[in-house]
Order: sequence, then C-alpha cells, then structure tokens
Amino acid sequence: QLRLVESGGGLVQPGGSLRLSCTAHGSHFTYYAIGWFRQAPGKGREFVALIKYKSVGLIYADSVQGRSTISRDDAKNTVYLRMSSVKPEDTAVYYCAASRNVDYLLKEWSYDYWGQGTQVTVSS
Repeated sequence: QLRLVESGGGLVQPGGSLRLSCTAHGSHFTYYAIGWFRQAPGKGREFVALIKYKSVGLIYADSVQGRSTISRDDAKNTVYLRMSSVKPEDTAVYYCAASRNVDYLLKEWSYDYWGQGTQVTVSS
C-alpha cells in the first residue's frame, strides 16, 4: 500500500554534505514514523535517524548526532535527511522505512515498509 523511494545518494568527499529524500507513493505517511537506516558492505542494517508522527520526536544515532538533521513535509509526502561532515564510515546503502508504531523505532522490525535504498559513497 505504501511505497517508499529514496533519492539523493551519490559520491561525496570526506567532510562534505549530502541530502537524502524519502518520498511515499500510493498513500500518505502523515501518521507514520519515518526512519533512516543504512547498510555497509558486510555489515548489518543499522539505525541512523528517525522522525515521529507530527515531528513530535527526533532521534539520531550516536554516529551521526550533531551533524545530521531529519525533517518531514507531510504535504509533499517527503522526509529529508541532511548530513554534513561525512566520513568514509558513512558509506552505505541508505534506506527509509515507515512505521505505525510509536515505540521500538530504533529497531528494524518495527517498520512495515521499506524503500529500495540509495547508495552513499564517501571517498576522496
């Protein structure tokens, strides 16, 4: 019912910035929490950031705290993730996901819908 599409990935130099977008199709995600996860080669999927229903809560992983901003525009059915001072360790496929839950949102299993992912490569 809800299809999520990520965009904005690509190659960025260490210390640079990027903006990822997650747009929903087929339904509105007004009542969903939206999370960003990433998966580096050979590693499991890890939590990056999330934004709750009506933006009442924002949570960032320690690895991106202080250099990331997540925001949502429900009128555009889009969530954004901005990252600055990127590091090679940020290289991964980034996924957005939608959840109807209000708790356990740092966990993959809390999310019902996932996008296809967008590749972010941080390299000099």
